[in-house]
Amino acid sequence: MKRWSLASRIVSGTLIIVLGALMLLSVLVAAFTRYEVTERLDNSLQEVAERLEFVIGELDKHGEGATPPGGQAARLPGVNRRTLAYQIASTDGRLEVRSQNAPETLFVPHLATGFYNIPEFRVYIVPSVSGHHYILVGEPTFHRNEAVRRAILISVLPMVIFFPAIWILVRWRVRRAMQPLTSLQQEIRSRGGANLAPIPPLDLPEELVAIHSAVNLLLERLKMALSTERAFAANAAHELRNPIGALLAQVQILRGFLQHSEHEERATTIMHQARRIGRMMEKLLQLSRVTSGIALTEERFDLVPVIRFLAQELEREKDQIIKLSGASHLTIRGDMDIAGILFRNLLENAVLHGSSLQPVRLLVTDDSRILISNDCDPLTPEILQDMEKPFVRGKTDAEGSGLGLAIVRQVSPQLQADITITSPVPGKTRGIVITVHFPPSDTDADARSDENKAI
Repeated sequence: MKRWSLASRIVSGTLIIVLGALMLLSVLVAAFTRYEVTERLDNSLQEVAERLEFVIGELDKHGEGATPPGGQAARLPGVNRRTLAYQIASTDGRLEVRSQNAPETLFVPHLATGFYNIPEFRVYIVPSVSGHHYILVGEPTFHRNEAVRRAILISVLPMVIFFPAIWILVRWRVRRAMQPLTSLQQEIRSRGGANLAPIPPLDLPEELVAIHSAVNLLLERLKMALSTERAFAANAAHELRNPIGALLAQVQILRGFLQHSEHEERATTIMHQARRIGRMMEKLLQLSRVTSGIALTEERFDLVPVIRFLAQELEREKDQIIKLSGASHLTIRGDMDIAGILFRNLLENAVLHGSSLQPVRLLVTDDSRILISNDCDPLTPEILQDMEKPFVRGKTDAEGSGLGLAIVRQVSPQLQADITITSPVPGKTRGIVITVHFPPSDTDADARSDENKAI
């Protein structure tokens, strides 16, 4: 399902309304402008017709004489195709006088007072005061249309030009108004198992205050629930550790007494189960510890000796070869114990689930990466994703609690480490490689800074 943005919807909705209203306003302004311009130009035609009365007077005085066909043409300087044209005709429809840009036939065959539209002119006809003649004044149609277009452009064009400015201003104002919501979103996103602190007071509008209060109430309830859960897991694991240790010791003694008897196998099974329960308790204690966020310290330490110590310890315990190569130093920030928990689980998983015939390989690179690889059947992305869930194990007969990768995922954000799991190993058809990448800003940059200070 495609996600939508509240800010985008507000901006688009507001712009549709505003621009729609402006478009409607533009149409109304254009229609009103056309009406006004047409009315003004018609008034001009009427004024010109009234001023032609003196020509009518001259015709009445010199009414004698023959009028040539097409009427007498008045030759005036400066006349062009935009100039008003006029005709003076007798009541019987005979053309007597016309302007040089007027046609030789009457604008309108039937003389009657009023306005007329013909293909090339807008014509106004009015009888003279004496009643012996008709005055016909015509304005070129193209000139009238040109005047209307210019008037409409002058009225409408500024609104059209301001469309982009309106869009930018509305978008800026909406995004500015949505800033408190963005701040609240960032605060909520920063909350997690290691940070359930209440969201501090923000400059929120009235509509978001209720959400702010509800989120803080939810965080408080989650904090109480997680604290209770962690306390129970830690107390249960701690209380069970000593009895399980005592049980394991007694089972080992019992197994010694039952050696070479028919009950030795059962005693061995009980001993393995007791060890498995002990490892489970240890993992639960680790999980409880890392979920409490204790790795948020800012101490700097060299990680390579820690990894080397863990590798040597697992070699003795599991009788498995672990080869460490690459850079001899890698300085990071965080808690050394928590880093030990992270790499102890990664190495333990590699030893338990890898082939005993192939060594587990560790490579420390110069770009703050640690690669842990072991030989095993290739795993699908679905299996890898499920294995990161608590108490979920892959298809293996090896011992384990299903908590190793879950603990790793809890620890890595606290150490600002990025974990990548790939199977098979690049360039091979088998194996799995886990890459732990620490940010260079917290490793090499700090080391270089300390070296410069020492110099």
